[in-house]
Amino acid sequence: MTTDAKTKSQPSARDEIIKHIAKEIPTNQDNAKKALDAVLDCIRESLKDGKIVRLIGFGTFSVQDKAASTGRNPRTGEPIEIAASKRLVF
Repeated sequence: MTTDAKTKSQPSARDEIIKHIAKEIPTNQDNAKKALDAVLDCIRESLKDGKIVRLIGFGTFSVQDKAASTGRNPRTGEPIEIAASKRLVF
């Protein structure tokens, strides 16, 4: 069995969360999916606006700036410039 086939047969964490929400509220999975999507959209939009999202008892999401740097091409050893970027931190 290949890794791809193994991954496709296992439920994603998202599907498991949706099932758990549906069971705990209780509601159907469509409403649970809408609730999860609303929470994730809220987190995503807050991070895009430069805010820090703290979920007490769970963790903190934030966006950090990563400065430009110089790296090396692994094939040639030539120096290359790596552009500045932003990254999600949990």
